Parts: sequence; structure tokens; C-alpha cells
Amino acid sequence: MNILYNMGIALYGAVARIAATRSDKVRKMITGQKATLGYLHDVIDSSSTYIWIHVSSLGEFEQGRPLIEMIKRENPSRKILLTFFSPSGYEVRKNYEGVDAVCYLPFDTPGNARSFLDAVKVEMAIFVKYEFWGNYLQELSRKNIPTYLISSIFRAKQPFFKWWGGMFRGMLKCFKHIYVQDEASQQLLAGIGVENVTIAGDTRFDRVTDIMRTTTNLPLIERFKSDARHTIIVGSSWAADEDMYAQWVNAHDVKVIIAPHQFDQSRLQSMLQRFDNSMLLSEYEKYADDAAEIKPVKCLIIDCFGLLSSIYRYGDIAYIGGGFGAGIHNINEAAVYDMPVVFGPKYHKFKEAVDLIALGGGFVVNGKEDCEKTLSLLTTDATALETASKIAGNYIKDNLGATQTIYNDLF
Repeated sequence: MNILYNMGIALYGAVARIAATRSDKVRKMITGQKATLGYLHDVIDSSSTYIWIHVSSLGEFEQGRPLIEMIKRENPSRKILLTFFSPSGYEVRKNYEGVDAVCYLPFDTPGNARSFLDAVKVEMAIFVKYEFWGNYLQELSRKNIPTYLISSIFRAKQPFFKWWGGMFRGMLKCFKHIYVQDEASQQLLAGIGVENVTIAGDTRFDRVTDIMRTTTNLPLIERFKSDARHTIIVGSSWAADEDMYAQWVNAHDVKVIIAPHQFDQSRLQSMLQRFDNSMLLSEYEKYADDAAEIKPVKCLIIDCFGLLSSIYRYGDIAYIGGGFGAGIHNINEAAVYDMPVVFGPKYHKFKEAVDLIALGGGFVVNGKEDCEKTLSLLTTDATALETASKIAGNYIKDNLGATQTIYNDLF
């Protein structure tokens, strides 16, 4: 890569090392990157070749996971190396048993790229969605390793399509083939001369459907909602989201299950005070065998990780958090259960949100009054709820198959 790019990466690394003195998250990333080459030396089978799959974080891992699992199911002898850039992905999935090795990807310097690709025999590299690391891509190209980009989506505002974006367009030429989510992305790429593109769709639709088919029953949740007219599931809720719906929930005859995006004791206590007749799941569970001991509970707050994708199956309406912050969280996880999804205004980078709004299965709310109006509509108009629910579920079903399309091409 050119000198400006490498200077930028060097500056990024220096800033990260300074930030690591104050941030546990960044410190884990820096420490993990330093350990990568030693880890590869210890665990990589030098006599074998590996399919290298790189994801940025947990969301991209969920996009890559259906392909990983299909590869392992159809070709169990093939070895897979999975790399993460973000600690929020690596720390959750570092023990993922679906691959043969998991580690951090070191910063994209020329030396790191050479060392990494000398440490493991890569037969094929697959990058997921937004990962464009110039030195790694150049080194893969130099070694004639076929490299692919999957579940990607492109927008006109990205540097690839600017007059000054020649360096970034050069990165795209390192991919043997690019699998995009939609026709708009294919057309944008064609406009800059990138023709090795297939519209395959988004593998996340396959992933959420797999999750739906394998979720286990949660008797405690079923019991909680058994006498509810409507149950609202709030996924990845932030305080800014609660500003929108808390007062409405307290005033209406509904039950709500809230899974906070992040929680500590002060956050949980604040939520318990904010919602009437609320209880933490861990407390509710203690009284599961003695109904007489349980006070009437209207709001159940999930104080553990890993249950949300299973809890969605018990809802009638889903509110997805993040739309009043950096961006909404996974709406497909809820829509797969034939539920309309409600979310805040930061949704434009998510094709599924744009699509569901247009179809009528998704509802964007721009403020408290808007949110209350939408929730009132869905809980009082049975026809509106039924129609939106069917639209949301059918949207997921209509978009299945991306994983199979990509797999068939690659293997």
C-alpha cells in the first residue's frame, strides 16, 4: 500500500496503544494481537492448508457463521482459521468449536501481513462484509491466494466511488469475486469497472433461521407471558431507547421483556426503578416453583447473556434498540418469528430495516410520541398487527439461500 495508508495504520496503532492504558477493551485487543503469531506457531498444522475467514466483530461473525458451518458440514476435513479485529467479537467467540483456530488479526502493516501469511498456509481467504485491509489483500494477491468478499453492501458515499478513492478501488481488485447483498451494490461496483460480482443476498437470513429452528423452550418465559394480552420483546435496549417506551409500557396493559445491550448493577437498579412491577430474570427464577411468592410482574429484565434469540419466540412485537445511538441492532433475529419490528432513526445503513419499512413489517420511530403512537397501533388494531407480523416473517423467508449460493460457487 502507499505511504499515506501505511502512515495512517501506524498512527491508528499508536493511538490504540495509548487508549489501551485506559480501556480494558482496547488493551485486550493489543494484547491479543501481540500473541497472534505465537498462537499460530503453536496450533497451526504446518502440513495442512487452511481456509482463512476474517470478520471484524460479532455481527460479521454471525454473517460468516452459516458459511463456516456449511463448509464443515460438507467438508469436515477442511481446516478453517477464523480471525477477529474487535475484542467484542473475539472475546465472545474465542472458544468457538466450529473452526480449527481463532485469533486476533494484527494491525494491517506490511510486516504483519507477511508474517501472518507466512505462519499459515492459506488456500482461500474469505472476508465478511466491510473488511478492507490493503496490506493483507496485497499480500494475498502476491501469493496468488484466491480471496473473496461475502455479504457485502456498498453505498455511493464510500471512498471506492470518490474521485480520490483510487487506492481503495485498488483493494477491490484483490478479490477474485465479490458477493453483494443487493442490486444497488452491484451497479455501483460496475460503475467503477468491478464486474466480478454476484448478488447473493445476506447470509444473516440463513443464520437467524437456523437459530429459530434450534432454539430451546424457555418455560420460565412462557410462564411469565401466559396471561398477557400482548408481549413486547425489547432487544439490545439502551437508556435512550427506554426514554421512548418506558412511560407507555407503565401505562398500558402489556407485558415487556427487556434485554439491555449492556448491564451492570447500577444500570439494572435504574431499570428496576423506572419500570413498574419489574423484576430481574435471576430473581424471578428463584421463585419459579412457588407461584404464591411471586409478586405480579409486568416487566422482566434479562440480566444474563445468550437468551435473547430464544426469547424473541415468545413475543408479539419487538422493539430493537440502538436506533437513537450508533445504529440499530439485529432486527432479523426478531422478524424471523413473524413479529413486526420497531426501532429508532439510525437505521439507514441496514438494508433489512429499509426494506421492512417499505413493506410494512418495520416501523421507525423518531421520538417518544412517535413510539407511543406506533405501540398503541400495534396493540389495539389486531388487523394491523397480523398484517405487519406476516410481512416481517415472509421477508425473512423470501431472502434465504445466500449461504448456499456462495458455497456452491466456492466449492
